[in-house]
Amino acid sequence: MHEYDYREKWKGLLTPDIVMMLTQIHEYKGEQNLFLRVKENDLLSFADIVRIQSVEASNRMEGICVDTAERLRKLVKDKTVPRTKNEEKIAGYRDMWNMIRDNYEHIPPKAAIILQIHSDLYKFEGCNIGGSFKDEDCSRSVETLCRTFQETLGTEVVDPLVLIPMFVLDFLCMHPFENGNERMGRLLMLLLLYRSGYTVGRYVSIEKLMESTEQAYDASLRASSLRWYENDNDYKPFVKYVIMIVLSAYEECSSKINWMIMNDKSKTDRVRSLIQDTPGMITKAEILRKCPDISQITVQRTLADLVASGKVVKIGGGRYTKYEWAKDLQE
Repeated sequence: MHEYDYREKWKGLLTPDIVMMLTQIHEYKGEQNLFLRVKENDLLSFADIVRIQSVEASNRMEGICVDTAERLRKLVKDKTVPRTKNEEKIAGYRDMWNMIRDNYEHIPPKAAIILQIHSDLYKFEGCNIGGSFKDEDCSRSVETLCRTFQETLGTEVVDPLVLIPMFVLDFLCMHPFENGNERMGRLLMLLLLYRSGYTVGRYVSIEKLMESTEQAYDASLRASSLRWYENDNDYKPFVKYVIMIVLSAYEECSSKINWMIMNDKSKTDRVRSLIQDTPGMITKAEILRKCPDISQITVQRTLADLVASGKVVKIGGGRYTKYEWAKDLQE
């Protein structure tokens, strides 16, 4: 029988590489919180894309697909009725994803809640497929798992980003349902991240990041599952993988924020910022490629003004001309 006790097991997981990733995540989170308070509605313009990517990726990891991208879009936006078993599964996941995103503060990790989520995950399929643990042992194990997680989290000693993957790994190894365990694991991961303040999954699809690294996901899950029943498993591979995914999500979110900030600037300021932020030299062609909405005339005029003012150094001539921010102006 596996013992769910995180009070000591987490300490050995704070390896230098994991600590470094945790530090980076916390820095990104701190930087982004101010922007989100002011510009959250702007970031939510990505909401439909993120929802479609998340629902598609999580289901596709289990071989659950639809025929066309248009059909998927209509299903995720609830603009059509599911026609096949796969579409029923996708519609169920869609509703649970939406519910967690919108109501996570009121959804504590408890056995009864997990049962309800599983039941609703299969609500379009009927026949009482969802909402039942495999047996009483699974029911008791899920209750113990949830209680232990809550108690450990309440100590405020363990970083939630370490504790959440441990919880998900135990849930997946326990395999409490006949069907849908891995999709449930991803939904629970999202729920626990949100409840701990890591809401980056609202703006970047964590499931899509997991699908794009599916081999690493499978490998980390296998490695951390070994000797699980003997209470001798190593949580580190799966914990490290999940933290890597969360870091990737924050990095992508940072890129979206920078893009939005850049688009708020005038075209002249965007060219200026691009040159200033580019290490070394940059060509006019590279500027045009990175700013496709800015005309060649505007780029050329901005370059001429910056060179004339001494802020940018012009190197070479003709087609080989390059530009570099004046070194004595670097901050």
